[in-house]
Amino acid sequence: MYERITGENPYKVPMRIYPAAHYTMGGLWVDYNLMSTIPGLHVIGEANFSDHGANRLGASALMQGLADGYFVVPLTIGDYLGSNKLEPITLDHPEVRAAETAVTERTKRLLSVNGKRSVTSFHRELGKLMWEYCGMARSADGLKHALAEIPKLREEFWRNVTVPGTGVELNQSLEHAGRVADFFELAELMCTDALHREESCGGHFRVEHQTADGEAKRDDEHFAYVAAWEYQGDGKAPALHKEPLAFDNVHLATRSYK
Repeated sequence: MYERITGENPYKVPMRIYPAAHYTMGGLWVDYNLMSTIPGLHVIGEANFSDHGANRLGASALMQGLADGYFVVPLTIGDYLGSNKLEPITLDHPEVRAAETAVTERTKRLLSVNGKRSVTSFHRELGKLMWEYCGMARSADGLKHALAEIPKLREEFWRNVTVPGTGVELNQSLEHAGRVADFFELAELMCTDALHREESCGGHFRVEHQTADGEAKRDDEHFAYVAAWEYQGDGKAPALHKEPLAFDNVHLATRSYK
């Protein structure tokens, strides 16, 4: 379709792209069979990182869903289920109890803050931070500023948020609060990754790394890899794992919009 519209073969000439905020989402790490670090939990489509990473573009998001759904998952999930004996899990299973306890404690904590700021106000402030400092164009100074402000906002959230209602019925405000609490962690990780990647590539544009004509300037020598960040625990910096990219059929080339 792209070739019919532009007259250019994307296998030979890099596609001309337009990054948009909708696609700065990220994804979970998966292996060759699209299984996460949790045995038996497969992650497909836009939820995984496979072909696009944390700064995906529209075309690769669509490609990911089609490739996973049509060609990969029908084989890998069936193979896993056929080669692993899955024992029944009851509500008394230690992992089930641990998960239930963690969710219950978090719910009680959110409901007991009784602060003065709404969940929406925190959501908007975090969104503004990300839009201004980790949006279309990023800079080292801006990302460092965001990384200094996000922990402050998170601390105020857990000290001053108000969540109406209870935890024993459908409560959309409580659901929203839980998601925003997670957004703080995701926002901090996105800024950390963007600060680490000293180049401009795809949907990631660092203003310090551009050509004289304002085009993105990649650093394939140092950054031709997928960055997979591993959670190390509360209060600890995530660990970076580098997975080198191999280009056997379509080779790296510089895009030109001229």
